[in-house]
Amino acid sequence: MKRTIFAFIFCLAMAAASLHNFAAVRLPAILGSHMVLQQQSEVNLWGWCGPAEKVVIKTSWDTITYKTSGGSGAKWIQKIKTPAAGGPYTISINESTVLEDVLIGETWVCSGQSNMEWSGDQGLKQCLDEMPNATNQKIRFFYVPKSTSENPQENCQGSWKVCSPDEMKHFSAVGYFFGKKIQQELNIPVGLINSNWGGTAAEVWTPKDVVESDTELSMAAKKIGALDWWPNLPGYAFNAMINPITNFGIAGVIWYQGESNSGTASTYKPLMSKMIGAWRKAWQKEFPFYFVQIAPFSGYGNNNVCALLRESQTSCLTIPRTGMAVISDLVDDLKNIHPINKIDVAARLANIALSETYGKSGLTYKYPMYKGMKTEKDKIRITFENADNGLIAKDKVITDVYIAGEDRQFQPALAKIDGNTLVVWNKTIKAPAAVRCGFSNSAITNLFSKEGLPVNLFRTDNWEVDTTPVKK
Repeated sequence: MKRTIFAFIFCLAMAAASLHNFAAVRLPAILGSHMVLQQQSEVNLWGWCGPAEKVVIKTSWDTITYKTSGGSGAKWIQKIKTPAAGGPYTISINESTVLEDVLIGETWVCSGQSNMEWSGDQGLKQCLDEMPNATNQKIRFFYVPKSTSENPQENCQGSWKVCSPDEMKHFSAVGYFFGKKIQQELNIPVGLINSNWGGTAAEVWTPKDVVESDTELSMAAKKIGALDWWPNLPGYAFNAMINPITNFGIAGVIWYQGESNSGTASTYKPLMSKMIGAWRKAWQKEFPFYFVQIAPFSGYGNNNVCALLRESQTSCLTIPRTGMAVISDLVDDLKNIHPINKIDVAARLANIALSETYGKSGLTYKYPMYKGMKTEKDKIRITFENADNGLIAKDKVITDVYIAGEDRQFQPALAKIDGNTLVVWNKTIKAPAAVRCGFSNSAITNLFSKEGLPVNLFRTDNWEVDTTPVKK
């Protein structure tokens, strides 16, 4: 009997040991060798292990030993302190798991739809020309593959890659050129997380409960058509492509999206406000969120929907810690919804980040914005923010400016620059009431600040805008 009991206990011990070995510490994909951790902060390391299993973490940049243990849900999480930018370093977890070539620096999420997604894979000449120069040990990529889920996920696929010509070719062009400028200007490592999907509306990147708790947003979401190439249901991309990385410390987000919301421009501002708020809540950080205003494009099926969406994007600047890059002058083909100049788009985003996030001075990054109007007999004088040094026109005649009387019938206008104001008139309109500038789907205005940044589209009225189908 004693031998039987001893054998039974021995078997239990062996089984327990076997289970312990099987329950080795596991990490999410976003934590791995070659990653860039956010500098001078407390960042999370986390994963899965056996319940109550001890987890011991050591880093090569200091002598601190961090200790935690798995909870009843077989999960663990531990905050660690990061130094100033540098590396490479190693991180050991229970000695059996070693993360190598870890850099400390600045990490940004690059998200949105196709204009953020486009890369050398789409034949962008700027990317192909850049490839021979794209070997950079201080830039690291993480590409979140396209995926959807009805419920928030804790992990995704992918791995960190060192920037090389081939890796750069597959990565977001806007993301890469943004990261390159940040890395060069600050001379620190930069991590870039690519999480985007062409054709997706912003609702897909917003948690489902956030959309459905708002009647207007819920109704707008139902207008998103179902197609074979991208998801259309609220939260589906957020759940699978954003939620799994929200434990990972970041500096901020750059965003290029909006074309797929052109039919619901009236709800875009509240939607973005809630989406950004939800992301910040998930990350537990009020990070900066810098976005690209969509470009003029003649292919929209309804009049002025692009202008209305761009107007809504402009209103998003009232959301704290946001910035917008205006790119209306960077369009080479109005029939292409994907402008091929990504370097200058990225540079404008980077200049916002360098100025607002990193405190660099001397960079031009603020665009002339409509401030107010004053009627002066048969003319209207327009004043602007961010135009203290004056305005310039790229041609002799200022284009895409319209004026209307109380009859609300807009007519082409003449305009002249007077210092940092614009005077607008039409000889047939004796009592002008409103001005619109660049306010259409395809207008590319030629009005700029003296520093060379385009004047943002504007209208002085709040009248109904024609969104009827475009006549063919």
